Amino acid sequence: MKSNFPKQTSIVIIGGGIMGCSTAYHLTKNGCQDVILLERAKLTCGTTWHSAAQVRQLRSTESLTRLVQKSVNLYSNLEKETGQATGWKETGSLSIANNQDRLTHIRRQASLSRAFGIGAEEITVKKAAEKWPLMRNDDLLGAVYSPSDGRVNPSDVCAALVKASKSRGLTVIEDTPVTGISTKNGWVTSIQTSKGEISCEKIVNCAGIWGRQVAGMAGVAAPLHACEHFYLLTEIINSINGPLPTLSDHDGHLYLRDEGGGLLIGCFEPKAKSLDLEKIPPDFAFELLPEDWSHIEPILTNAVYRVPELEKIGVKKLLNGPESFTPDDNFLLGESPELRGFYLGCGMCSVGIACGGGAGSALAEWVIEGEPSMDLWPVDIRRFAKVQNSIRTLRERSSETLSLHYAVSFPGRQYKTARNLRLSPLHSRLEKAGAVFSAQMGWERPWWFNPKGISTHPELSFEKPGWFFLHAQEHEAARKSVVLIDQSTFGKLIVQGRDAEKFLQRLCANDISSAHDRVVYTPLLNNHGGYESDLTIMCLDEDRFLLITGTGQPVRDHNWITRNIKPEEFVSVTDITGEYAVISVAGPNSRKLLNLASPDDFSNEGFSYFTHRNVEIGPGIVRAARLSYTGELGWELYVPSESAIPVFDTLNEYGSDLGLKLAGMEALRSLRIEKGFRAWGHEIGPYDTPFEAGMGFSVKLNKKVSFLGKEALVKQKKKGIKRYLVMLTAKDSEAHAHGGEPIWLNDKLAGHTTSGTFGHSVGCTVMMGYINCLDTKLEKTLSNGNFEVEIACRRFAAQASLEAPYDPKGVVLEK
Repeated sequence: MKSNFPKQTSIVIIGGGIMGCSTAYHLTKNGCQDVILLERAKLTCGTTWHSAAQVRQLRSTESLTRLVQKSVNLYSNLEKETGQATGWKETGSLSIANNQDRLTHIRRQASLSRAFGIGAEEITVKKAAEKWPLMRNDDLLGAVYSPSDGRVNPSDVCAALVKASKSRGLTVIEDTPVTGISTKNGWVTSIQTSKGEISCEKIVNCAGIWGRQVAGMAGVAAPLHACEHFYLLTEIINSINGPLPTLSDHDGHLYLRDEGGGLLIGCFEPKAKSLDLEKIPPDFAFELLPEDWSHIEPILTNAVYRVPELEKIGVKKLLNGPESFTPDDNFLLGESPELRGFYLGCGMCSVGIACGGGAGSALAEWVIEGEPSMDLWPVDIRRFAKVQNSIRTLRERSSETLSLHYAVSFPGRQYKTARNLRLSPLHSRLEKAGAVFSAQMGWERPWWFNPKGISTHPELSFEKPGWFFLHAQEHEAARKSVVLIDQSTFGKLIVQGRDAEKFLQRLCANDISSAHDRVVYTPLLNNHGGYESDLTIMCLDEDRFLLITGTGQPVRDHNWITRNIKPEEFVSVTDITGEYAVISVAGPNSRKLLNLASPDDFSNEGFSYFTHRNVEIGPGIVRAARLSYTGELGWELYVPSESAIPVFDTLNEYGSDLGLKLAGMEALRSLRIEKGFRAWGHEIGPYDTPFEAGMGFSVKLNKKVSFLGKEALVKQKKKGIKRYLVMLTAKDSEAHAHGGEPIWLNDKLAGHTTSGTFGHSVGCTVMMGYINCLDTKLEKTLSNGNFEVEIACRRFAAQASLEAPYDPKGVVLEK
């Protein structure tokens, strides 16, 4: 065998589970013939073989929903294509609720499913009982049935995928562990195995629970960690007469379905167990972890409660197998920002079979084209900072991630483990002031403030949480007096070098030639004209520019910018996020506050809108930029980290007589939505263009230098815009929107919302969302259309407009 071992190939896939097999299938289907799949032991031997293999399409995000839809389409047709049985059964799924929060949760999922044509529907408890006769139902409030969900045999699916791939040229090599990965000039060059070295152009890491170790061989991060994951099989139950829908009793931490004449009972228990890979032998294959009956006993109690007949039925087998989980319960996909040609498709968070068909398709497309054809930000590897890859962080977080897998998806739910990874220079001051923190990309950010320690139960709710009144006070202070917001977690990149300005002109849709004295807001677009990011740019010196981006975007933005530098361009990019604090001063009294704290001129004539310069604030010298994400008069102060506390204390001291309050991210969110300010990852993303988003003002088609994405925008403008971002308001006090709600126009589905909140300044629910406008002119649609927003299976009348409900003409900002 060793003498026939290949020396060279184009693409190497590591791992023969569902992700490796699916990626190989889609690579070869799209014409890639020079592909090798390496498996350390045998295909499916790690996690895939013992998967419960349910395919449930009701997901919390558009991206995951689309991927599972692709999986369903693949699995339902694969046997016909290959002649290999896959075990696909379209049995449907049934989600039940025995409390109001869970009912709202599954209703919201059902509403979202309508936007994607899944066809899930709310049914009565009586109908639910008819579909699942063994189920206790006297405690249920409602149920949602999704008829097109199903299940497969995981090993058979992989066999079918590999059979098809081999017929198109795939080489599969089993019993071949990877021992090393070589790189040169930031690109992969070869892979070392127990049988020899293979030169290659691209490596795809589908190594499952070993994905982090494989990534470590290449010197890159793959934040995932293994956990123990349980399900059991019962003896035969005579009352089961045919296939049952998969039953999701998530408040009991359970899923149940028929299997072999009995039941398969799986769980995501509230006190999960992380698993150190050092405890797994190197030759671990088609094996299970030790049984732990005491650990699983509370779940069995829940199962017997839901299916009383189980009390009389024996257990055939308890299975405990390793599964990998990430810090946010979404898997890892895409090219590593640390190494070109190294792709990840691992950390599947127990949705490997459900998402694997679609995720493998997306990953193959990414490998071939350099990008996917849909927005995959929720699973993009670039959403993580390297600090989130430490073994301590992953060990702590992974068990909580598994435990919350079935938790109600309340807006704003925060993890409790692996916190305080990255702290603002102002963290201690904010904590002392009563900040309640939320986390993003490892950063602790003030969510809202509770300086008097008032009871705020419930902190999580689909309606108005217990801290709603505190959030309202912060929002009102921004509109009527002045607030300080710590935005130190903003990403900060320095782009510098001889060709920096020329390069940025080519990369940015706006004209940055004015950045020497003005702040320039600009999109960074891809070839489709969609947003890769949006940011502000300030010129610090002739060939040195400061780019300010969102908290979750610096890894992505750094990657996007550097990969677009041409070999002949003299440009460098440096992430300096931690070197500066950012203090936002906003509100009608912000000018008064800064005039008290500084000898500099902050008048409208002396410091006009969207300009920047160095100023003194107390003992500190800072860069001030006149702009605000609140929609009010305001400035952002970029403060060297060592000066952050003195500057902050000075502002607090002078603001005491001006009604100054500290405000958190929740207030900033409601303020920006009222004003119609877009947010990346919500209103704008890789497949949203500036013209669709109503941001055409930030695009300069006539600037002297052509820019990335211009050709696509010119074509779109010529062809006409058929999709628009609109503002929506709903007066009904029971309309609690959070984003992802279907938008109905004249009783037809027209789109879905991207953000939603209660607008304290306008006294109603405010949303943004995209609508398709194919048959009529936009103006006529907005003026004559009957708009409704569906929230948890209930429709609410809404008013639609292109203008923001608060300060639509932008008068306040430029006072």
